[in-house]
Amino acid sequence: MDLETMYQSLGVSSQVLDFAKKIEDTLKDRFEAIDSRAEYNQLKVVKAMQECRVSDIHFAATTGYGYNDLGRDTLEDVFARVFQTESALVRPQLISGTHALHIALSGNLRPGDELLSPNGKPYDTLEEVIGIRESVGSLKEYGVSYRQVDLLPDGTFDFENIARAVNEKTKVMTIQRSKGYASRPTFSVEQIGELIVFVKKIKPDLICMVDNCYGEFVETLEPTQVGADMAVGSLIKNPGGGLAPIGGYIVGRKECVDRASFRLSAPGLGREVGASLGLNQSFYQGLFLSPTVVAGALKGAIFAANIYEKLGFSVVPDGREERHDIIQSVTFGTPEGVIAFCQGIQAAAPVDSFVTPEPWDMPGYDAPVIMAAGAFVQGSSIELSADAPIKPPYAVYFQGGLTWYHAKLGVLMSLQKLIEAGVCSLKIL
Repeated sequence: MDLETMYQSLGVSSQVLDFAKKIEDTLKDRFEAIDSRAEYNQLKVVKAMQECRVSDIHFAATTGYGYNDLGRDTLEDVFARVFQTESALVRPQLISGTHALHIALSGNLRPGDELLSPNGKPYDTLEEVIGIRESVGSLKEYGVSYRQVDLLPDGTFDFENIARAVNEKTKVMTIQRSKGYASRPTFSVEQIGELIVFVKKIKPDLICMVDNCYGEFVETLEPTQVGADMAVGSLIKNPGGGLAPIGGYIVGRKECVDRASFRLSAPGLGREVGASLGLNQSFYQGLFLSPTVVAGALKGAIFAANIYEKLGFSVVPDGREERHDIIQSVTFGTPEGVIAFCQGIQAAAPVDSFVTPEPWDMPGYDAPVIMAAGAFVQGSSIELSADAPIKPPYAVYFQGGLTWYHAKLGVLMSLQKLIEAGVCSLKIL
């Protein structure tokens, strides 16, 4: 069976294949550049593991309190070296990116402090953490106030109003690197560094925290290398490489990470407790694979951008822009377009490909959300996945793919489903 016949056996028509082949042929130089960055980041991870003298003894499980967990402690040293920070907290007890962000914020904020967002409204699930939407246990309930500065119309930081917003109460500034459910561009590490330098001149003791989700290993630098006091993320996104079954990380200055650890466990206990429960090998090996996995996801995102841009849909980033995270948004303008796209991604999955995703009222969101994720790990968005709130402008957010070939199949299947639903056509091209 040849390649085209194999694709057709999975439901991709020859018309879709021919259309996509022409676009893929134009992306060879872009893909080579991605592979070059992945090679650098791969060597960076290997160097950190070698310097920490990682051995199979570090894969041993601990239970109970987790005292003297050599594998856990060494893994945190590896993360600190990779991100070039003083300290790291890498734990299965951090159950998601939102949880890791909550722990980092609540560990470093006190009653009377103010949290500043320089990029407008944060990602939906943080609204209840902060108290923008009322919720039990929010930072607002504990006396932490919140202020935000919206971005300029071109999606860049409003330095003038950020300077006005910083005051004697401002304790932490949280910078969301990726776009979330917004149409703005993702920030580059260079842009984040410029903002941090700017605010540190105004208030040197301001803690700058970066929500690094979806951005790890996309560039050769991380935010902690340009002045961020903390960077926070999820292990079922980029740095878990598709192998981590749960977990999150907080890297940064030792005092900031220590304060987060006391919030994660308990005052007086901090990072000394927390059993690894046999997950260390998955964490180490996932980190090892991460640069290559991220490269595959980036290729899929660029492929999708060029496919849908050619068809006349608005895409962010566009087909030519430099990438700073693995997320690709496509605006269809109708619920039917969003739903058909997600159903195509699901149909390309190795797990639950027979399931038809539908919108539902997902906790933490203010509108029904549709999620396509036939993943080995529930909610893993480094695996091929797509999700969208069912509200204007009806944009879908596509990410992941443990291999470029799987990401490619997902994009082809999404296009096939859109054609079958009558949302778009190849006839005019």
